[in-house]
Amino acid sequence: MPRSLAIAPGLVLAAGGAAVSLAAHRAVPGLPPLVLCVGLGILVANLAHVPGWATAGLSVAGGTLLRAGVVLLGFDLVFPDILALGLRALAIVVGVVAVTFAGTLWAGRKLGLSANLSLLVATGFSICGVSAIAAANGVIDADEDEVTFAVALVTLCGTLAIVTLPPLREPLGLDPEAYGAWVGAGVHDVAQVVATSSTAGSAALATAVVVKLTRVMLLAPLVAVIAVRHARSTSGGSRAPVVPPFIILFLAAIGVASLGVLSDGTIDAIDALRTVLLGMALFALGTRVRLERLVHIGARPLALGLASWALIAAVAYAGVRIGWA
Repeated sequence: MPRSLAIAPGLVLAAGGAAVSLAAHRAVPGLPPLVLCVGLGILVANLAHVPGWATAGLSVAGGTLLRAGVVLLGFDLVFPDILALGLRALAIVVGVVAVTFAGTLWAGRKLGLSANLSLLVATGFSICGVSAIAAANGVIDADEDEVTFAVALVTLCGTLAIVTLPPLREPLGLDPEAYGAWVGAGVHDVAQVVATSSTAGSAALATAVVVKLTRVMLLAPLVAVIAVRHARSTSGGSRAPVVPPFIILFLAAIGVASLGVLSDGTIDAIDALRTVLLGMALFALGTRVRLERLVHIGARPLALGLASWALIAAVAYAGVRIGWA
């Protein structure tokens, strides 16, 4: 059977799962679409059955389409906006990401969690939530249960931020711009950043988005480092590590977006396509999860997520006090 015919049924199933999830998001905008895709995939796998004819296509969706979605994320970033932060603010954002990533890995080891789960949580919390987890999984190929736990943790803590951070603005002495910087540096998903920062007005929202997108730009070097370390650990050092092609394409997408040659309509279309591709990929990953296996992981991942959330909030606040004083 030609490969295109072998993968078509699974891709159709993944597209259907993404379509249902996106429709639910449009009906109830507060529901995060990518998390819905994962959840629906899990329901299909555990309440129904994933047919054998869908396996090949779901594998492509969870691999190739996932990487393509990450590449398209680059079109949301432009270098001039990022450079406008200033060198001190840029250094602080890099510091927040580095400390959160390293601190989460350390906490994961202390809690006795697997290296892959700790790495996925560290990447998701320090960069951009579900998209970053997907990008990291694209180079380490973690267990599906670990991906699911990482997605659940970053979604839980990002949602908690929406209701816990706004009341803290005045007690912490943050003006709207500083508050926006704190949210952009410390909240995970872009949509969560928008929801959390908009409570303080347009100045807070604008600052939060720029700071957040600066963190997203750091996804490329971070995943490149992860890929290099993973290649070395799995090859015993006998093979030269190569930066994944999709990370190079991600950087190229940022470059194209920075030229300003794309219309708003084109950017909107790219954003829509990215959401569909990532939705299909995460639905496919969800279909590989078995709930009975998740029970055995226990409460330690939750402790790791809460610790990482507290760490990035504290480090981001300290950075804001330095960079936006």
